[in-house]
Amino acid sequence: MSEFQNEHEAATVTLTLDNDEELECAVLTIFEAAGNEYIALLPLTEDGEEDEESDVYLYRFFEGEDGEPILENIEDDDEYEAAADQFDEWMDSLEYDEIDLDED
Repeated sequence: MSEFQNEHEAATVTLTLDNDEELECAVLTIFEAAGNEYIALLPLTEDGEEDEESDVYLYRFFEGEDGEPILENIEDDDEYEAAADQFDEWMDSLEYDEIDLDED
């Protein structure tokens, strides 16, 4: 697990989109898949709340020498599928953890 993830549990990242629009995103998780690290980002609303209706953005993740996150687009379809599958498993584990087995 990277130092960035440990130190920034409620971190945000500002993405600059192709049209130069800036989009503030919450860091959902940093995870490993197929030998690489990835980051899952969820856009925030104007009020700073997680936008539950928005798509999650996945990027290849590196930590720079200065400790700042470096994000790269995932260009390869197979690599993206591997990252998306691992992210889906992480999401499923959260849902499983929320199940109360003591409910009747």
